[in-house]
Amino acid sequence: MATGDNFYQDVDLTWGDYRAKILDGGKSLSLTLDKTSGSGFRSKREYLFGRIDMELKLVSGDSAGTVTAYYLSSEGPYHDEIDFEFLGNSSGEPYIVHTNVYTQGKGNREQQFYLWFDPTKKFHTYSIVWNPKRIIFLVDNIPIREYNNEEAIGVPFPSKQPMRVYSSLWDADQWATRGGLVKTNWSNAPFTAYYRNFNANACVSSLGSSTNCGSKMSKSIPTNNGWQTQGLDANGRRFLRWVQKYYMIYNYCADLKRFPNGRPRECRRSRFL
Repeated sequence: MATGDNFYQDVDLTWGDYRAKILDGGKSLSLTLDKTSGSGFRSKREYLFGRIDMELKLVSGDSAGTVTAYYLSSEGPYHDEIDFEFLGNSSGEPYIVHTNVYTQGKGNREQQFYLWFDPTKKFHTYSIVWNPKRIIFLVDNIPIREYNNEEAIGVPFPSKQPMRVYSSLWDADQWATRGGLVKTNWSNAPFTAYYRNFNANACVSSLGSSTNCGSKMSKSIPTNNGWQTQGLDANGRRFLRWVQKYYMIYNYCADLKRFPNGRPRECRRSRFL
């Protein structure tokens, strides 16, 4: 279990050479992108269900063309994945939060949102709750998306493959900002994102089996040892409706042109469209 105390103990810097740095004796981390390369890290441990929290401060200023990705993923062509991606912006324009869920190598379950704050000014907490019944994406403990397990009607759900936590900062100016119309302005490089308080309140997987579930949460998040069955209470549903009404900018379930033969099965069961 990660306790938010030391990135040296919790993650491996996987690419980007000196552009990925652990700072403050292990209490914080930075990723940098320049014209030569981006950078990234991943958790040392694999998890099979859990609650993952991370505080991020995103690239400030003109970050058009850049993507800060923060996600869970297994390995292989039939991998599962639960994504936060933060799509950069021209100065004065808001970030887009791109979310997606992959099962058995297939995604195409995108929802996108604006944030109700500037994510570059200070740290905010981005969380993924993943249990056998559902996946919940949270921002500062406010739910922005719920993806339910609908295996009973034939919809795959990520429930068998352990996943690591990954993050990367990279150049995606072919699509990231206004569909690729706005390119990365390298005169503003290097671009840097900052991380702290990584917490994995999760079942640590060993040889594909769940062997250990942690119970300690970050001090910045209300303690919730019930993530194994966590859903949305009435207040959570109100927040979810608020976010989806005022800040959602794309929902694959509402993209009828994309699915001329009918929406995906899980969309027909969802209460929040």
